[in-house]
Amino acid sequence: MVRVTGYVLALLALGVGVVPALAADPVTAYHPAPAAIARILETPPTPSVWVSPDHRTLAILGRENLPTIANLSKPILRLAGYRIDPATNGPAEVRVQWLNALSFKDVANGRTVAVALPAGTRFASPDWSPDGQHLAFVVQEPAGLALWMADRSGSARMLARGLNAAFGSSFAWTPDSKAIVARLVLADRGAAPAEAATPSGPVVQESSGRTSAARTYEDLLANAHDERLFDYYFTGQIARIDLASGETMPIGRPGLFTGFSISPDGRYLLTERLKRPYSYLLPASFFPTEIAVSTIDGQPVKVIADRPLADDLPVDFDAVVTGPREAEWRSDAPATLVWAEALDGGAPKAKVPFHDRLVMQAAPFSAAPVELAKTVSRYATTMWGDDGFALVVDREWKTRTERRYAVVPGQPGAAKLLATRNYQDQYGDPGFPLTEENAAGKPVMRFTPDHKAVFANGDGATKTGAFPFLARMPIAGGEQTRLWTAKAPYYETVVSLLDDTGARILTRRESAKLAPNYMIRTVRGGTAKPITDFADPAPVFAGVTQRTITYARADGLPLSGKLYLPAGYDVKRDGPLPTLLWAYPSEYTDAKVAGQTVDQGNRFTRPRGISHLFLLTQGYAVLDDPAMPIIGENGAEPNDSYVKQLQADAQAAVDAVVKLGVADRDRIAVGGHSYGAFMTANLLAHTDLFRAGIARSGAYNRTLTPFGFQAEQRTYWQATPTYTEMSPFTYADRIKAPILLIHGGADDNSGTFPIQSERMYAALKGNGATVRYVVLPNEPHGYRALESAEETLWQMTDWLDRYVKPVRPAPTK
Repeated sequence: MVRVTGYVLALLALGVGVVPALAADPVTAYHPAPAAIARILETPPTPSVWVSPDHRTLAILGRENLPTIANLSKPILRLAGYRIDPATNGPAEVRVQWLNALSFKDVANGRTVAVALPAGTRFASPDWSPDGQHLAFVVQEPAGLALWMADRSGSARMLARGLNAAFGSSFAWTPDSKAIVARLVLADRGAAPAEAATPSGPVVQESSGRTSAARTYEDLLANAHDERLFDYYFTGQIARIDLASGETMPIGRPGLFTGFSISPDGRYLLTERLKRPYSYLLPASFFPTEIAVSTIDGQPVKVIADRPLADDLPVDFDAVVTGPREAEWRSDAPATLVWAEALDGGAPKAKVPFHDRLVMQAAPFSAAPVELAKTVSRYATTMWGDDGFALVVDREWKTRTERRYAVVPGQPGAAKLLATRNYQDQYGDPGFPLTEENAAGKPVMRFTPDHKAVFANGDGATKTGAFPFLARMPIAGGEQTRLWTAKAPYYETVVSLLDDTGARILTRRESAKLAPNYMIRTVRGGTAKPITDFADPAPVFAGVTQRTITYARADGLPLSGKLYLPAGYDVKRDGPLPTLLWAYPSEYTDAKVAGQTVDQGNRFTRPRGISHLFLLTQGYAVLDDPAMPIIGENGAEPNDSYVKQLQADAQAAVDAVVKLGVADRDRIAVGGHSYGAFMTANLLAHTDLFRAGIARSGAYNRTLTPFGFQAEQRTYWQATPTYTEMSPFTYADRIKAPILLIHGGADDNSGTFPIQSERMYAALKGNGATVRYVVLPNEPHGYRALESAEETLWQMTDWLDRYVKPVRPAPTK
């Protein structure tokens, strides 16, 4: 007699067969996801929220669900590292999260005003005006992009057509909130260049012996026609659009402007403009670049940098161009430029006391630049306050070291070291100063009333969980003072201050059972008032149990993972389950940091898109993100022992879930996406821990990424044995467990070209492996279309139902 448990009944209620073996379908039509999964995919996602600079209003932004494969399959152009929609002159569908509804909620009284937009409106890039009165956004039209603006009263209107968003962000508010500066399509550009039906000759590239290493990039220019298309679609005219009159006034001459920024006083415009010659080996960010300042009406003032093609950089992660870079306006001054310059020739391995310096130059930009500070490692960012305090940060990749310096912009030249830390250290993370927009719309730190400290917030990671906090960070250095810390069972982050003293704050709160919502909190009294009421988008997951498990690697290193168990499951009643381990390795330079475990029991988790957590509806346990640290201490390279450490990590995770009684050792699968797919293939090649594997959008042959990959800075020729040993392609003949390979046919991620899966499939098939290779048409690195998501989840379910779920007969004695 078959015993039907409560857990089995729960699965049946979801429409899940207990031990299904879905029939193979040779037809290439899209498969629908299992019913329980499909219902969740059809649910609209939770809206996003954008707080106004004056903290009086929340913009509630309705998000589109997954796009259709028809939308994703519209013609696109792949040029110089960008993917654009030639019909709109903006980013391709895969690069945009489109919004479809807008409303404003008053923080004080909770009143909501819906903005009446035309039916079917799709928009993106919402941005508040500095005074918080208006929200501008980009609307998609059939033949272009339009700039719109909504008022807090609920009215909305179009300001201009013909935005050029090929480079991304296409507009910025003026500091007085009376106008918007935008990059527009050239009105008289004519038709797009047509490609000749017959080639006029070969494409020739040549190197004269100069070292010019390049990592593996996607979507590069390939010929002269691509260059013409790049000029046609990316050239834009910067213009000022007056809100009151609607008048559009050109600023300067057209150009390939990758970015532009208005000075806090509204008098000047900082631009970055690309120039020829282009490269067929590097994306646009490496092209010759001019950084310049003009007046707000387009009169040239100063050229800050005019650098050539950056095709001679070292392959090290901290390598940079020489000369001025990362130019920006000082947020707390009327018109002062700040930029970084390398003191090591751009080569991070150079033995120098300081690798970068930060310089300032105030309007009218005629005096010599003034050195603000030198940094020991590569400059990362500056957080601005006032003439008496700014925070400068540098970082070094190889050692994962971060330094924080206090500088006095009013008395430049000296930097006081405040802290040196490993930036992967979760327990010791002090957080960062809280920044908010000033009257000019520029980010600045919030000082405490006595001006002796700035307000800071952080994640508050501990072994028992992450509990975000608000603190006073003394500008003179020293210990922080906690003003407020989130308490269990909640994960509650500080969004903004609602007064100058930090007594009232706006937070975003969630728990394992409660969907994220926004709260007004009184810090000292502890009271919290909800101001949004977003519902659980997948209530069927409410019965799923989630907990963080901790265990140890064979060498004693502490590890952890998030264990999810299906709704209705009881370990004592139902016994061990078929289980999926879904992971992604990470590299560390410190074992103590790598061994930090943080309980995730206060986080709200609901799957979307192609999430592996959907398999919980199909009768599987999931160990999500089990730690897979690869450690290189005392200067050792982590990857030189990659396989050995990966084996130990996986063995510990498997032993842990089996010991708990929730996993059947004979029915465990491993899977991952991108570098997790690479991990999956390696584990199947080098262990016998897993019954099957799922590898999505991975790279398997490291000779195809010879100038570095992931966290590996060395080239193939510098570390040939490591590249060879780490490549599962080398050991394809050892993979005996069934493996499912899935790849987006239009993968846009550096290093994971579709040929990686294509060649891996050929190697596995040629060596007699059990393997399926699924190519999702027109999909990038992360699959976007609803049909592709359903297909992916059908394939994953089918694969595990075939090769993992069935209980194998006991061996005959």
